[in-house]
Amino acid sequence: MARPVHPEFDKTKVVAENRRARFEYFIEEKYEAGICLTGTEVKSLRFGEGSIAEAYAEVKNGEVWLVNSNVPEFSHGNRNNHVPKRPRKLLLKERQIAKFHGAV
Repeated sequence: MARPVHPEFDKTKVVAENRRARFEYFIEEKYEAGICLTGTEVKSLRFGEGSIAEAYAEVKNGEVWLVNSNVPEFSHGNRNNHVPKRPRKLLLKERQIAKFHGAV
């Protein structure tokens, strides 16, 4: 018999959203993507830190990368903390990447 899911873990939470882009740009399509993160980046984002206000997506070698996003170092991290403004790989399906690459 499976354990019941805790209601706190059942919800989907938006970690980062660029609200300002809706006012400054005309948005034709929206894409929902996953992001490859390290352990300390996940912890930092769970605390509500992080910004994609100045970030943009870029296609390189058939992969989409999020460039210039800021995930500050985890406050309780050790010397193996992540680099705050490193490029992060976005997880999209190949069909979406091809469509995105054609639109740019």
